[in-house]
Amino acid sequence: MGQFKRILLKLSGEALMGDEHFGIQAEMIDHFGDEIQSVVNQGYELAVVIGGGNIFRGLQAGNLGIDRVQGDYMGMLATVINGMALQSVLEKRGIETRLMSAVSIQQVCEPYIKRKAVRHLEKGRVIILAAGTGNPFFTTDSAAALRAVELGADALLKGTSVDGIYTADPKKNKDASKFDTISYQEVINRELGVMDQTSFTLCKENKLPIVVFSIKEKGNILKILNGEKIGTIVR
Repeated sequence: MGQFKRILLKLSGEALMGDEHFGIQAEMIDHFGDEIQSVVNQGYELAVVIGGGNIFRGLQAGNLGIDRVQGDYMGMLATVINGMALQSVLEKRGIETRLMSAVSIQQVCEPYIKRKAVRHLEKGRVIILAAGTGNPFFTTDSAAALRAVELGADALLKGTSVDGIYTADPKKNKDASKFDTISYQEVINRELGVMDQTSFTLCKENKLPIVVFSIKEKGNILKILNGEKIGTIVR
């Protein structure tokens, strides 16, 4: 793992909830800030894609009688809220940060422009990429894969509440066993639900390694970058 220089970190919105059922838990966003700071201090270039499931996800829309496309845009706005919170936490730590959105909201964030994003990374700024791909029907996992490929990242690190990829959901099945490494094709064939298939296919076609790990444990990101075997590697 020591060969990585530019990293795309995908953080789930659900992880921001901590022990709560909704919203942003102060301890968790502070923990995210500490983890990102440790990576920046080591000189890595870091882009972050953040989800919005702690506030709203498009798939909820149908249950509320809301059109799916409208619901997906609501989910994109939820990721902007999370991105603004993360930006504040990082800037409080003295980390230069840019919030870039795939949906134009000029008062609070820059529009996502690939060349500008690369320039920010080269200057040592953390970029937070909000609003997914800017298109309905695409998840923030798909956005993470797309941005990672687009920005020339060396790896996609997906921080979740589970410590890797399992044969089944370990929260529901105590007999589920964890993979240390697995191929893209096997993930796709087995329909393992840790990321959607669009994300895995995009990473497979571009030979982009994915590491799925627990974001809740302190120091995990840096351990991965230092070559320790944390989580599950997909390649």
